[in-house]
Amino acid sequence: MAAHRKPRQRSAGGTTARTAATLALAGAATATGLDGAGHAEPQLTPEQAKARVDQLYREAEVATEKYNGAKEKADAARQRLRDLQDEAARKQDRLNSARAALGSVATAQYRSGGLDPALQLVLSDDPDGYLEGAAFAERAGSRQNAAVGRVRAQLREIEQLRGAARIELKSLTSRQAELKRHKKTITGKLDAARRLLSRLTPEQRAGLSDGTDRASRSSTAARDGLTAPGSATSQAPSSRAAQAVAYAYRKLGSPYVWGATGPDAFDCSGLIQAAYRSAGVSLPRTTYAQINAGRRVARSELLPGDLVFFYSGISHVGIYVGDGRMIHAPNPSAPVRLAPIDEMPFTGATRVS
Repeated sequence: MAAHRKPRQRSAGGTTARTAATLALAGAATATGLDGAGHAEPQLTPEQAKARVDQLYREAEVATEKYNGAKEKADAARQRLRDLQDEAARKQDRLNSARAALGSVATAQYRSGGLDPALQLVLSDDPDGYLEGAAFAERAGSRQNAAVGRVRAQLREIEQLRGAARIELKSLTSRQAELKRHKKTITGKLDAARRLLSRLTPEQRAGLSDGTDRASRSSTAARDGLTAPGSATSQAPSSRAAQAVAYAYRKLGSPYVWGATGPDAFDCSGLIQAAYRSAGVSLPRTTYAQINAGRRVARSELLPGDLVFFYSGISHVGIYVGDGRMIHAPNPSAPVRLAPIDEMPFTGATRVS
């Protein structure tokens, strides 16, 4: 016979200890993983904080260019949808008029009684007049058939337009969802950068901003005429490039705002688009499209007005102004400013034709 063993009792103390340990780990994970402000997170040095903030700004800029591209496509889809809807409405108006005309003919035929033509000829007080009328009716019938054919064709055209509009609406909805995703990424990166900066003392933040302050003072000096843009515009390869450079100089000190294209705030590609727009040149909205908007030039061949691009993902752009410098919209921590093109990894350059 099997021995009857009393079930082993679990230690209440052991269970309590394990539960406490689990809760403690969960609490630690919550503190460090959810709000990013856990006590176990190592304190960054000011230099490490600056490196991390710069990285977050670069990641936000990549998302910004994706947002700009999606917005450009969404705007185009919205315009195509409006055009299709307008064309469908115009064709519907013409269709309604054609249907009304056919309805009048049908009503008249119904009221005439639809008598057999031979009987109508016998009963007519004016046989000659009736015969002339019958010939007219036959011709009218041919025209009526043609009118019916036109109505059918209009119906097919309207249905095709509505089908195309449904496709554009689906595209627009997809683009809007994409915009929402990119916007969430951008705001998340920028919020993380702000939280990181908020942990530094005022003195540490001031130390991080020294470079920005120097660049800002340089930009202010250029705007005030202490560093005249005349030589840059005179060396530009075309009048359009010269105008774009002059515009960029006028915008020194303007704030960086992601998604902005001026006239008072810009992101990096927005500044370039606005500068050349002032010269009558239409450029694409994004950095990765702007690099293909002209003729590629080597770094050694740069002239004022050339577009200079940075990072492997072509996520940043400035406008070259000569002497190894550019004007660009850096990030939310700095306004539009003059800067050396060596301060970022150079990818390529384009001369706008």
